[in-house]
Amino acid sequence: MSKKTLEQFDFLAGETLLVDKPKDWTSFDVVNKIRFRLKHLLGVKKIKVGHAGTLDPMATGLLIICTGKSTKKLHEFQGLDKTYTGTLQLGASTPSYDAETEPDVHYPTEHITEALLKENTQQFTGEIDQIPPMFSAIKVDGQPLYKKARQGIKIEIKSRQVRIDEFTLTNITLPDVDFRVTCSKGTYIRSLAHDLGQAVGSGAHLTALIRTSIGDFKLEDAWDLEELIAFLAPTP
Repeated sequence: MSKKTLEQFDFLAGETLLVDKPKDWTSFDVVNKIRFRLKHLLGVKKIKVGHAGTLDPMATGLLIICTGKSTKKLHEFQGLDKTYTGTLQLGASTPSYDAETEPDVHYPTEHITEALLKENTQQFTGEIDQIPPMFSAIKVDGQPLYKKARQGIKIEIKSRQVRIDEFTLTNITLPDVDFRVTCSKGTYIRSLAHDLGQAVGSGAHLTALIRTSIGDFKLEDAWDLEELIAFLAPTP
């Protein structure tokens, strides 16, 4: 959170804001809320506001928000490495690879041990090929995949190469497994959870996710969204 006063910000010339995205908000919800507040604050009809990397609605954590001329930096920020903490649940998979959809297949977990899990995380570090989830914003024929998924349309998704620098299991209380991941742009943590479940002869889906850093930007320095919106309120 910035220690600057509201008068010290120049949102039209360009500012970079760190925001902790709340659960059940889309990244665009956050952008739209801030844009609406800024237009009212500044008395303008238009102002550029964008974010540097989508978080799923279920996820929380760090969003980089740029305003005005600083939106030109978004591409640069999008390319930075990211760190996440989260929880996956073994024994069931879902169409979205997370808790946004109900489990569609259940699997045994009796054979899963801590040693088996930790051994199989190793294959998911370094440069790996990853298939994104069908429920994703990737566009095919001009339409996001998640829209096709909701229509019951299944298509073959090409794998993409991503880099995972760290995949550490921080707590194992079966069927729940807590983890920390540091990875490159374009990595789907939902796919990582799903793939680990398959690797240990079971299934898994993501139940919680927090983005804790983007490059050198840290979640602990981010605004709480409600506090930011209150800060941007014009003085009566």
